[in-house]
Parts: sequence; C-alpha cells; structure tokens
Amino acid sequence: MPRIPYVPADIAEPREIVDAIRARRGGTLLDLDRMLLNSPALAAGWNTYLGAVRTQLTLSPKLRELAICGVAILNRAEYEFKQHSPHFLKGGGTPAQLEALREFERASSSTLFDASERAVIRLTIEMTRNVEVRDETFAAAAKVIASEQAMVELVATIATYNMVSRFLVALDIHART
Repeated sequence: MPRIPYVPADIAEPREIVDAIRARRGGTLLDLDRMLLNSPALAAGWNTYLGAVRTQLTLSPKLRELAICGVAILNRAEYEFKQHSPHFLKGGGTPAQLEALREFERASSSTLFDASERAVIRLTIEMTRNVEVRDETFAAAAKVIASEQAMVELVATIATYNMVSRFLVALDIHART
C-alpha cells in the first residue's frame, strides 16, 4: 500500500482536472494520477508538463523511452519501468534490449545497443547517479543526438523522470502484478 491513500478511482471533481488527466490516459486514471489528485493543482501541472514531455518533443521516442526506463531501473521505480516498457518496444526497442535494461549500467557496453543508444545510457547513468555529467559523456551524447533541441529535450526527459521515479519511490507506489 502507498504511504498516502489514493483518491477513489471514480473521482469526478475537480472535473476539469480529472477530465484532462483521463483524456491524456485514454479514459482511465493510473495509480500515479490517483496519488497526484490528492493535490489538484499539482496533478494539473504534472499532467500538462508530462504530457508535453511524452508527446510534444522532437526527441526520438526510442531514445526517450530508453532514458525513462533507465532512470526507472537506476532508481528502483518498478512502477515507472512497467509503465514505460511497452512504450520502449513501440518506439523501436526490442524485447532483448528491454531485458538488458534490467542491468542498465551494464547496458552501456552491450552490443544490443547502437552508439547513440549507448551514449544515452551513459548520460542517463551520470545524470541519475551523480547529477553532474562529465564533459566527455555530454559530448558523446551531443554527437549522436540529432540537434541541440533534441539534446535539451533528452536532458530534460532524464531530469523529469528522475522526479517521477523519486515521487513513486518515496510514496511507495508499486506496479501491480
């Protein structure tokens, strides 16, 4: 059980916020949403911001989901990993790559991943473990990412999903089996 109770799954108010979250989620509320709705203002901002990160950036969906899944594994946020695994596969990741992500730090040298993917893995590790990123790690990622815009988006995605995973872990929100 989470450390703070979820709001009811059939919550209807505040209607504008609940409806916006349901619209982004295809009609349902995830446990994450039900926790966030303990603070409607937080839930509204989160929904808008995470919606943009997930659907409005130029960053490749595969690299975005690779970074998100990596953050989830590094921070032991199984809920996040389970939510994003299907998106990684849909973005072009393979089942073998997905399995390799379970040992994320070893994945940075795996031949299952190409040079751009390995650079994203290394950047994700450094941002998540150390916060500070070595110049050579940043340069390697910037070399393989399509543009400065996409690089900013990658860094923001890694930072954002570190926030998400820390929220999930601190509140003890787990993936249901």
